Amino acid sequence: MGPFSRKEDLDVEAAREKHASTDISTHDVSIDDGAVPAENFALGDSWYARTQRFAGRFGVEQRGIERVPAEERTVTDMSQVGTMWLSANMVVSAFAIGVLAQPVFGLGFVDTILVILFVNILGAIPVCFFSTFGPRFGLRQMVLSRFYFGWYGVKLIAFFNVLACIGWSSVNVIVGAQLFNATNSNMPGWAGILVIAAGTFLITLFGYKVVHIYERWSWIPCFIIFLIVLGQFAHSGQFNNIPMGTGKAEAGNVLSFAASVFGFATGWTSYAADYTVYMQEKTSRASVFWWTFAGLIFPLLFTEMLGAAVMTASVNNVEYAQGYSDSGIGGLLSAVLVPRFGAFGRFCLVILALSIIANNCPNIYSVSLSLQLMAKQSQRVPRFVWTFIGTIVYCAIAIPGYSHFESILENLMLVIAFWLAIYIGITVSEHIFFKRGMSGYHPEHYMDKSKLPPGLAAMVAFAFGIMGAVLGMAQTWWTGPIGKLCGAAFGGDIGFELAFAFASISYICLRYWERRVFGR
Repeated sequence: MGPFSRKEDLDVEAAREKHASTDISTHDVSIDDGAVPAENFALGDSWYARTQRFAGRFGVEQRGIERVPAEERTVTDMSQVGTMWLSANMVVSAFAIGVLAQPVFGLGFVDTILVILFVNILGAIPVCFFSTFGPRFGLRQMVLSRFYFGWYGVKLIAFFNVLACIGWSSVNVIVGAQLFNATNSNMPGWAGILVIAAGTFLITLFGYKVVHIYERWSWIPCFIIFLIVLGQFAHSGQFNNIPMGTGKAEAGNVLSFAASVFGFATGWTSYAADYTVYMQEKTSRASVFWWTFAGLIFPLLFTEMLGAAVMTASVNNVEYAQGYSDSGIGGLLSAVLVPRFGAFGRFCLVILALSIIANNCPNIYSVSLSLQLMAKQSQRVPRFVWTFIGTIVYCAIAIPGYSHFESILENLMLVIAFWLAIYIGITVSEHIFFKRGMSGYHPEHYMDKSKLPPGLAAMVAFAFGIMGAVLGMAQTWWTGPIGKLCGAAFGGDIGFELAFAFASISYICLRYWERRVFGR
């Protein structure tokens, strides 16, 4: 029976039966607020408990979507919040967003910079807002979403979050593999993808604390290398101030690029609270908000603006254009660094390729939490097992998609912008108009579906949000009737703006009806 007594096993089984109607059915819940003490994860003699005990010997985090008890929320270092997002965004993937402005959207330099500035601020605010919920409630972001979408509706949201996490990770490793290929043309794309994926899995395997430790320092070498890129590019004199366009075509291009920038910046919203759940319950919400904002906005602005500036050289410089054509982002950076620095320049490219690990860690850590939320059976699979499965899946997607990076990145950013605009519209509306602030939440109800919203209003509003996105989007594969009016030949993408508006307005109306009918 293992190191636990028969009585202890019977107590665990009794607790399981007590909470059989919840997704927390595999653990003893020792207090009325639904929080699960860390020592309870390894109790019993089931496969789950034995696996957790084995993992715990190596310092692997055993907690999944269960609420963190107040006594285990002990982190007081506020800088941990900032460096988490600083490292996750001081990466070549963010650089790539700025690069897209010229070849994909045909923008000039000044209009690109203005879009990057203002849209990143807009996109970062929801991430900062939801980061403040982690210390207060000890709940992961997707579990917190039960208070908006209900017990069953949140499973659809978790599914979208899984798609976003896997999609992000796939795109990111493609960028890193391009850098490896630019360093050594004999290294195939699939090899670079596997190297980055293995490094990411090793860190996320151990969980929250190790992810934060890695993210605390990994931004430093990347920042130094980006400064070298900036200095060398400025010294080269290759910058080309591409003039801003005018008319409907310019308006459409700006709107479409803005959707991509917004998708990248706000992409962390659906797992924002995951990385503050171990902070002290009384932590200042303002401090969490502004530390998160600083950690996001600086690397986003710096890397994206740098990418936009470097890409301007490809208009007149054959080496830059050829490098980008041959190896994408890796080839472009190689054109900046290698002719001047030789072997050291190639070393810098390798470090930037490995920076993708910092960007993928939040994706792969959080995808496991979303998968646990899908059903009782999926929660009985330990978090770190889902981490491994998620890694296998995104590698399987990235390897065949290696040669289609631009189209994949553009489409992914826009889809993420659409669904998160809907998510933000519903959640913020509930928080302001119905919860009326933090005091309106009852976190102890997170595993009691009879006390959560039915989710009907949220699901119908989600459908309205999709309608808004379809009407406003402007893609090569579909241009909505409103999107057609916002630009010239190809229209302009206002899908995320309409998705937010349709979802929030419809939700407010429907939620009043839902509360009147169901009383919750």
